[in-house]
Amino acid sequence: MSSASRSLNYALAINEGLRQMMESDDSVFLIGQGLKSPWYVGQTCTGLLDVFGEMRVIDTPVSENAITGAAVGASIAGMKAVVVHPRVDFMLYALDPVINQAANWYYMNGGRSSVPVVIWGIINRGGEQAAQHSQAFHSLFAHIPGLKVVMPATPYDAKGLMVAAIRDPDPVVFMDDRWLYGIADYVPEELYEVEIGKAVVRKSGSDITLVTSSYVAYESFEAVKALDEKGPSVEIIDLRTIKPLDEECILNSVAKTGRLLVVDGGWKSFGISAEIAALVSEKAFHDLKAPVQRLALPDVPAPANRHLEDVYYIRRNQITEAIFELSRR
Repeated sequence: MSSASRSLNYALAINEGLRQMMESDDSVFLIGQGLKSPWYVGQTCTGLLDVFGEMRVIDTPVSENAITGAAVGASIAGMKAVVVHPRVDFMLYALDPVINQAANWYYMNGGRSSVPVVIWGIINRGGEQAAQHSQAFHSLFAHIPGLKVVMPATPYDAKGLMVAAIRDPDPVVFMDDRWLYGIADYVPEELYEVEIGKAVVRKSGSDITLVTSSYVAYESFEAVKALDEKGPSVEIIDLRTIKPLDEECILNSVAKTGRLLVVDGGWKSFGISAEIAALVSEKAFHDLKAPVQRLALPDVPAPANRHLEDVYYIRRNQITEAIFELSRR
């Protein structure tokens, strides 16, 4: 999405952010399943074991609950753990240390102790992996008080939000989508942060506000880029963080355009698209020229057939259709 010169793909941007944080802070360590395997975590962890050794890059057996509990405990004791779940589906085994422990710790201790842990879940869509290997649970974790949830869509944000998540004193769920890993764009070489809780306007427009995040933000940008001069003028907001939500950015845009389309890579019912629609209904109903439109996954599990996957997952042609449909209302 940028024309600047230095380019890295999304996975290598995360890798660089991890490496620079581990170089600058001895308390940062990685723990998780498949850290030695490029097949499990793409290029995100390539070379880190060689540089930092097995005491700081801990490749574990299949034990989601145990490794997450260890990461939360170590973070309470003064370390900064990044716990890696190569398939977010199986992160559900670790809900107790994430929700009952990490999310509540600061509040239950009267603010005297925090949990600076990053809980990293990787979404693996497509490839006929079916329902148990293709799910996106960002709305589930965003529902929990005490958790922050980030979902970067670009290599720049992937590095900057990983750095910000590691430095954050609170537990942060870092959720990315493997479909983004090969996408290359501008990434500065220096260590930098992207502020948690701040959305960004990727493209200005005057007719429709399109709010999105993660991989479908990329599809949305490509869909809008393909519109000709006769098409609606679309303003694209990439949330980058879904908890806390940047309400001001969304409401200011809707006040300008009067129309809102939310594109989400999760299920439609009770998800982030419903949350944003409720936000605008509560605080900007008078600005709307048409009902809010949502584009999200149907309320069924992911199929195990590539032809059905083509229908199930959101692509740019569906986004284009939704834009034109909303513009006619």
